[in-house]
Order: sequence, then C-alpha cells, then structure tokens
Amino acid sequence: MIVVRPPESIHQAHGRIENGTFHGRWHFSFDQYFDPEYTHFGSLRVFSDDTLSPGAVWPLHPHRDNEVVTYCVQGEFRHADEGGQGGLLKKGWVQHTTVGKGMWHSEINNRPDAPLRFIQMWFLPSVKGLDPKVEQKAVARTERQNRFLPLVSNDHPGALPIISQARVYSCWLTAGAALKHELAAGWGAYFYVLEGGSVTVNGQRLPALAAVKVTLEPQLAVQARGEAELILVEVALT
Repeated sequence: MIVVRPPESIHQAHGRIENGTFHGRWHFSFDQYFDPEYTHFGSLRVFSDDTLSPGAVWPLHPHRDNEVVTYCVQGEFRHADEGGQGGLLKKGWVQHTTVGKGMWHSEINNRPDAPLRFIQMWFLPSVKGLDPKVEQKAVARTERQNRFLPLVSNDHPGALPIISQARVYSCWLTAGAALKHELAAGWGAYFYVLEGGSVTVNGQRLPALAAVKVTLEPQLAVQARGEAELILVEVALT
C-alpha cells in the first residue's frame, strides 16, 4: 500500500530563533504540531525538513533516548553540544547521533551569507540509556548517483550504525533514470523528494517536496522525469 503526501499536506512552521529565522516542513507530530495520523512510522518518530536563515542558530536544548540522523541538503550544517563544537556537514553529508542518557545540542547555520537546509530524523532506540555519541560521513554525489546509497544502516558495510531497526539511503537520480529497490517482509518505507523531479514511485507521481509512506509492498520502482534528489527511510514494522 502506498499513501501519497502532497507538498501542501505537510505541516509548515515558521519562527524566530537566535540570529535569524527558520522554516520547517514537519512530516510527523512535533512540538506544538499534532496529527494523530502521523505520530510515528515504525521507529521513525520525527522527519523534519528545516531551513535556517544565514547565520541562524537553534540554541542549545536537551534530548534523551533518541537516535538522530541529520542530512545536509543545502549550505553548511554545524552541530554543537555541551562538550564544545561538533562536526560540520556539507551537501549530501550525513551525521548520526546516539543521544542516549542525555545531551544538550544545537543546530547552527555555519554560513553567514547563505541559508541552510537540512533533514533531521529521530528514531526510537532499541536500547535506552547509552552514552551519547556523534559520528558522521562525507558523501560525494557520484557515490549516490542512480543508486540508493546506504547512509545509516546496521546491514551495510561503510554505513553509519544506528541503535534502531532503521536504515536511511540517499540518491541523486538523473533525468530518465529508473531504479528498483527491494523491501524485506515486515519493513516499510518513507520516501521523500528533496528537490527536482517529478518522480514516479510504483506508478504514483510525486513532485518535489512530496512524500510517500509504503507498507506491504515487496519492491519500489522509481523513475525520474527530471533530475531529483531523494531520501529513503526503511523501518521495521513488526
């Protein structure tokens, strides 16, 4: 089964933060936004597409027992926590954080002259109370061109591991290219068109900023009419 989420159906949030503003596209219930139809999907608890104005900072704030995956779409993302300055992400790079027993952290637009756009995903951990840990991976566009590259996975060598039954892939699909991706029994997928397109997924046409939630399908058949950047999340549903 495929449930299409058109761009206009995804909640949008706006606000002021330190040194600037943010604009968010929040796919699941988050902060003061609540949608009983979208509180989580398997272990996926949050999927947010956020843009920060030049130099803007989401100030230090606490979290506990989350597995956080951050993907940089545009600009330069900088992570900081109570231990000091953290890693820097550029376009297509990924970071995984085990928040564990507790961490204060901040999301920062490292560029004073350009906006930052990033995807942040929170997953429910399979083990709680772990020591916090941050790791990241630089990814070249050629590595993910016309393939779903595993960024975060416990089943793919070279991917960042995660304390959850989840996998995250990225893809840059060239115009006219087509891919097939197998889904294991008991697993579902959340698929998002970051930019470009349009894209068809199992016959459903998706413009940029549209998403699909996929269950009980053995395979995804994806084709791009125009160049498209894609994120694919797999989660265990059993």
